[in-house]
Amino acid sequence: MTDLLSDPDSKIEQPRLWRDNGWTARVIKNEDDDGWAVAMIKDGEPEPALIGPWTMGRDKKNPKPLDGNAFNTLVKTAAEFVRRHEQQLHATLHQSITVSAKNGRVTVSLDIVPDDDNPSATLTAQDEGGMELAQRQVSPGYKLNRASATAWADGGFQKPD
Repeated sequence: MTDLLSDPDSKIEQPRLWRDNGWTARVIKNEDDDGWAVAMIKDGEPEPALIGPWTMGRDKKNPKPLDGNAFNTLVKTAAEFVRRHEQQLHATLHQSITVSAKNGRVTVSLDIVPDDDNPSATLTAQDEGGMELAQRQVSPGYKLNRASATAWADGGFQKPD
């Protein structure tokens, strides 16, 4: 059993532990009540991507065993959850808005680089043809919205407050 768990490429099909296609499903005791939960862990990740309730078996005491259909459904659900989380993170770190400024339409982008020690952010302006008009370092907490983008463009792209 230990050899199977240490080999990330091995396929496991057990009542409370399944692994295949880069995912592991582990049925665990639910700490919050008398029920069971299933943790979905993507290979190489230290924490589960998703933990959800798991069905009780017929004896109303033990969990229902995992099977191929349940595992495939869990993989699909967990992968979708991870994908949505990644999209949300990307949208938070890479924002863009197009505004009408004094000198025409300008697209202002804010790109945040999260870093525990030294986070940073860059504000960039481009004209309608995609030519860069300005680029400035800003605080990672900078709020990009229509008003701030217009003010920055109309103010000559000076370093914003």
